[in-house]
Amino acid sequence: MPFDGLFLYNICHELNDKLSQGRIEKIYQPAREEIVLIVSKPNSKYRLLISANALNARVHLTSQSAPNPTMPPMFCMLLRKHMEGGKISGFYQPGLDRVLDIRVNCRDELGQPAVKSLICEIMGRHSNIILVSQPDNTILDGIRRYGHAVSRHREVLPGQPYIPPPEPQKANPLTVSEDDFREAVMAGQLDDSLAVSLQKSLDGLSIPTCRELVKLAGLNPNILLDYCGEHELRTIWQIWQALVSDARNHQLQTMLICNRQGEPVDFFAMPVVKDEIFTYTTGPANETADAFFTRKLALETVNKHRNQLLGIINKDVKRIQKKLALQRKSIAEAGESDRFRLYGELLTANIYRLERGMQDIELENYHDPEAKTVVIPLNKALSASENAQYYFKKYNKANNTRKAAGEMARLSEEELQYLESIKASLDIAENMDDLAEITQELTKQGYIKKPPVRPGNKREKDTKKQIKPMQYISGDGFIVLVGKNNHQNDILTLKTAEDSDIWLHTCKIHGSHVIIRTGGREVPEKTLLEAAALAAYYSRARESGNVPVDYTLRKHVKKPNGAKPGYVIYEKQRTVYVDPRPDAMQQVKRE
Repeated sequence: MPFDGLFLYNICHELNDKLSQGRIEKIYQPAREEIVLIVSKPNSKYRLLISANALNARVHLTSQSAPNPTMPPMFCMLLRKHMEGGKISGFYQPGLDRVLDIRVNCRDELGQPAVKSLICEIMGRHSNIILVSQPDNTILDGIRRYGHAVSRHREVLPGQPYIPPPEPQKANPLTVSEDDFREAVMAGQLDDSLAVSLQKSLDGLSIPTCRELVKLAGLNPNILLDYCGEHELRTIWQIWQALVSDARNHQLQTMLICNRQGEPVDFFAMPVVKDEIFTYTTGPANETADAFFTRKLALETVNKHRNQLLGIINKDVKRIQKKLALQRKSIAEAGESDRFRLYGELLTANIYRLERGMQDIELENYHDPEAKTVVIPLNKALSASENAQYYFKKYNKANNTRKAAGEMARLSEEELQYLESIKASLDIAENMDDLAEITQELTKQGYIKKPPVRPGNKREKDTKKQIKPMQYISGDGFIVLVGKNNHQNDILTLKTAEDSDIWLHTCKIHGSHVIIRTGGREVPEKTLLEAAALAAYYSRARESGNVPVDYTLRKHVKKPNGAKPGYVIYEKQRTVYVDPRPDAMQQVKRE
């Protein structure tokens, strides 16, 4: 959801409790539109993050640290000049607007007391961080500069007076009366939903917040304003007043919503109607925002790196597919080699019938049961034996071409299969460590070039961090191990597993190697099906149903000499068909 005014209201109150009268020790700018203030108080130190990023604009305390550039940007240098060593006097939010004013008591160039405002405007693509001198309200600089060519309302340039963003013509939901509330809501378009009308008439509330408000009132979140009467408006007003009471007393508990995989989905500054498919965590606003954006940005980083690797792989796949098409064409063209051999044999057997200067000759094919005739083109400049040798040479050349092209086509097909296995590994990669292993594998196989060694620098050694395979516990208590990529699959199958363990893999579908640690015990059918479901889930057939999974004893699995990572052959297997959906694997628990 957007970082709306109601959520910022909670953030502002918590920051006043924790950081008021705190001293700014350090200022960093780890990203182009992101500032971090290190604020210290007796026996404690805080990290305040301020971001003007269009997609992730926010202000909150964070426990995460980020690498900083060796040369700080100019805006960071300006903030250090004016604010480092200063003491925060307070945090101020006008109404429920998405603007936070951080007042800092500091000293000017002459050592005289001065007051500066660091104004954080959290407004999507219009977000900004502006340093303003008080009390003359003059802009010292902004993390984003722009003039009237960009905004007719104001300029954000050094030396210009600071003009706040345009005030929305909306009611303050914390102070509005019931009559004004009804009037403001009913002034909307009748074909708008009630949630949209609330958002348009009340300041500081986003559309998702208004939809949750409508659901808390027990109404359909998509109900149109035209269908709202006295009952609906009265119910909404009562729900809102209960929330306003908690907000004024600073008792609102913010809520973080995640899916079953632990990925952040949304966050709110108030209670919401719960859904069974999500998990809900309540806590202080700063902790909620930090948890949400930390996970969200981590996922974005993983997805960005995954897409980069996928782009490299797809480029190589296209290259190999073109090469394979040419190789298959060569094989098809060389398929006439048997005809050349036949011509040579027939000419040799009938050499007495050939005369120099003949353009062709019709001979009986003694290999044909019906003895059909064959017309053989001749070079009239060559003798009979030379014409026969010409066709034998063409036969040998075509035959050699077919064998060489066939071998190259086989290698190309194996390479395509290997790249498909890398794609399967990328599908199940969960974090940067998983992607680092895949990157290292692609580098060793030559698909990614190693960075050049700069003079005076030693080449970085390959990472030695061993990432363990995923571990599950079946409903019967058996340990089930799942490899995440080709490197892990090789170690899991060839080094970790015992001969008596059971090995599973999707049949003719790229995916993870799965091992059931038997410990010499007989494996129940229930555990076998659960492990097979895991093998199907961590494969390219994840979205399918009724997936075939082969299983056999580990001792029947071998890796051919010179085979690429992750490739094995196996025998004496059996096949089961399973459903890879998560709800079909509820008995297995990941450790």
